[in-house]
Amino acid sequence: MTTDLQDQAAAPDENKIIAERRAKLAAIREQGIAFPNDFKPEHKAADLHAQYGEKTREELEAAPVTVTLAGRMMLKREAGKKAAFATLQDASGPKADGRIQIYATLDLTGEAAMAALHHYDLGDILGVVGTLFKTKTDELTIKVSELRLITKSLRPLPDKFHGLADQETKYRQRYVDLIMNEETRRTFKARTAAISSIRRFMEKNEFMEVETPMLHTIPGGAAAKPFITHHNALDMQMFLRIAPELYLKRLVVGGFDRVFEINRNFRNEGVSIRHNPEFTMMEFYAAYTDYKWLMDFTEAVIRQAAIDAHGTAKLTYGGRELDLSKPFHRLTIVEAINKYAPSYTAEQLNDAEFIKKELLKFGVKPFATAGLGALQLALFEETAEAQLWEPTYIIDYPVEVSPLARASDSREGITERFELFMVGREIANGFSELNDAEDQSARFLAQVAAKDAGDEEAMFYDADYIRALEYGMPPAGGCGIGIDRLMMIITDSPNIRDVLLFPHLRREE
Repeated sequence: MTTDLQDQAAAPDENKIIAERRAKLAAIREQGIAFPNDFKPEHKAADLHAQYGEKTREELEAAPVTVTLAGRMMLKREAGKKAAFATLQDASGPKADGRIQIYATLDLTGEAAMAALHHYDLGDILGVVGTLFKTKTDELTIKVSELRLITKSLRPLPDKFHGLADQETKYRQRYVDLIMNEETRRTFKARTAAISSIRRFMEKNEFMEVETPMLHTIPGGAAAKPFITHHNALDMQMFLRIAPELYLKRLVVGGFDRVFEINRNFRNEGVSIRHNPEFTMMEFYAAYTDYKWLMDFTEAVIRQAAIDAHGTAKLTYGGRELDLSKPFHRLTIVEAINKYAPSYTAEQLNDAEFIKKELLKFGVKPFATAGLGALQLALFEETAEAQLWEPTYIIDYPVEVSPLARASDSREGITERFELFMVGREIANGFSELNDAEDQSARFLAQVAAKDAGDEEAMFYDADYIRALEYGMPPAGGCGIGIDRLMMIITDSPNIRDVLLFPHLRREE
């Protein structure tokens, strides 16, 4: 990160460069040719490399190929006034080569165009027409017959050897980061590939994609603190969506047996390398399924997304291997504690008072209303969660922390719920849905009591959702997959901001 003194030293130089570029633009404006919109590129750099990169010089000379291409000038090397090389970058990378060299000469390109090229700056967007050839070093190059300035860049690009060294600047000025860093472009192309893969997978399995409201009158579907806003025309308080769950299940009530939504959620909570105030999830519901079916299906969705975005289900994260091609592990909360913190005895893990004292050692003070199940979950989060490297389903969550999940028919106080963890973090949450309206009403009332006792993340009572359940919802399973965290893993990104095009940051001073 640059120091304040370095920033102050760099600012006058940058201001001078900007002033010079503005002067060039003013001269172009006087000619009436600034910012044209009539140049239509017909080719992309990556396609040209793929189609002609293996051709020999002799083959290209024997069958000339005329191309029309536009791109940002990233490099320029002039050989006096008679010839110049430059490198243009277009949007066809980064999986393939999105850059191509151009070669302009006084004889072919023309005196006026060559004189103009001499004044063009790195970052300018140029349009070229020419023919392909190979240089003496066998580099595919466009021999330019027509050269035009499409867009004048007023600000200088970062130094080509150092790029954007300041991480915060990369996040704030993502547009510059995308111009300069192939790795960044690769990350976001992989993200798009993963989301497209998920969408195809869901549609192939007869799920219907839907859209549900982002402004809610009652925040629901998750235990989270909401953002609060106000609707002026209706004069009512509203909340930004914390989860689409209750609306999606209304659609299951309405007869859509399989629905999914790739959605933006908003939670007014902490910001960290794993948390952003707004984030993307893929949430889906399937009638006549349960949490066991969901685990198999979720595993398949994630595995295919990794293959389509990364090329393989065998990944590396932080220098450590992560294999998504194998069946995911399954452990209960207590089994996970026993595996990763084996010093606790069975008696201790069933002693609420002991766990409360143990949690205090980790700086965790549980709510007074917390039962044994919630205390065991809190202990799991402190002792085992961070150690779950390989994909692992933690199953059988307690009822008191799972207000929307179906209770187990065989184990009192337990729900048919799972959370999926890998590389020590939660990736997905799913369960057999609670479709008993009376039980759901009682669960909501318990959440209201918890909220009154000080739990800001406890749920509200949603009377309309209860009314929907009273019409009858078939048994179903539902799951939410955190797209941002999944993409951190697929792209080997240590910070959630690396996989968000425009992450939230503090306001600039």
